[in-house]
Amino acid sequence: MFSRESKTILLLTGASHFSVHASMLIFPAIMTTLQGEFNVGLDTLGWMYMLSSFMFGLGAIPAGFVERKVGGRRLLLTFQLGAALSAGIIVLAPNGTVMTVGMMLMGLSTSIHHPAALTIISRRVRQTSRGMGYHGIAGSLGLASGPLLAAWFATALDWRFAYGTMILLWILLATATAMLIPQHHGMEDAVGAPAPPATRRKPLFAYYIVAALIGLTFTGFTTYMPIYFSENLGRLFSAPNGVIAGGLATTMVLVAGMPGQYIGGKWGDRYSKTPLLIIICIIHIPLLLLFRGGSGEIALVSGIVLGFVHFMYQPIGNAMIAEYTSSASRGIGYGLSFFLSFGVGSLASGIGGVVAVNYGVAAVFHFIALVMVAAVLVSLYLHRITQ
Repeated sequence: MFSRESKTILLLTGASHFSVHASMLIFPAIMTTLQGEFNVGLDTLGWMYMLSSFMFGLGAIPAGFVERKVGGRRLLLTFQLGAALSAGIIVLAPNGTVMTVGMMLMGLSTSIHHPAALTIISRRVRQTSRGMGYHGIAGSLGLASGPLLAAWFATALDWRFAYGTMILLWILLATATAMLIPQHHGMEDAVGAPAPPATRRKPLFAYYIVAALIGLTFTGFTTYMPIYFSENLGRLFSAPNGVIAGGLATTMVLVAGMPGQYIGGKWGDRYSKTPLLIIICIIHIPLLLLFRGGSGEIALVSGIVLGFVHFMYQPIGNAMIAEYTSSASRGIGYGLSFFLSFGVGSLASGIGGVVAVNYGVAAVFHFIALVMVAAVLVSLYLHRITQ
């Protein structure tokens, strides 16, 4: 059972995690709309999103360092207020350039969440993998809600209302964080398994390579899945337009990630983590290839299974970082991990845009399947050096 403090921490960090990923997935769902409004190509939009995603990863590094001095509570407040401000810039953006600036600032602000929240969970929640799983479920719910919210607003009202809704949510979260999370958390692990006295650099470095490769895969399929579905699944859903079909199908895929987070968190506490990581990486490959060669309906089923499998990785990977890092370096460890996952991973948006323009959107999934082959090889090496 979780303690009362653990439940409070998981509730507020989970709600914040929901907001982070809901906001980041609005843009891919409205790319078709933005093409017409700003008169730009899919490749330009891909680079715009890449800049935002890169800042989302890059900002996690200094956030990891700052966490050691100011604590997770202040960092969460900084993220919530900064994200609300940057979303205001996006809502008022008159052109693509101003929107790109707002997206970059939003990426930078939301980057603070992961090193702050995950460090608090790793130190204060006894069932670390399970706590990471519940935290991840909230993020998956955000990922699932973002495209659907954006698609609905883009068709019924205006896409800017989607970002306006996020402003209100972040203001509410900042108020709750200030009132409910204790002002100070110590540097030492209060509960759970003891941290190693020194960071285990060799397995941590190998894990970081896997994290970067999986980050490329995650960004690739979340960026181009909505537009792929919007082009291929309109008849299946009898949707009035492709944007709604793409948003609905993407939501189905990302909702499947929620039970994946739960199972991953449960199994991560029960079984050896590196064999689970290897299996998860292997299963990605055939599922991604079905986007390239299968029909729209087959790709949807593949995507739903992919959502389940992919998100099993997150609580397992986050718990592995806790095992490889000392308590003092935990925030930095998570910061570097999320820079690699989302900063380096952001390259998939830009590269994917070029691939999509030249070879079609389905070819993006072929590209990231090759990336997962490399992830399998590195995860096998990680398993060997940790046995």
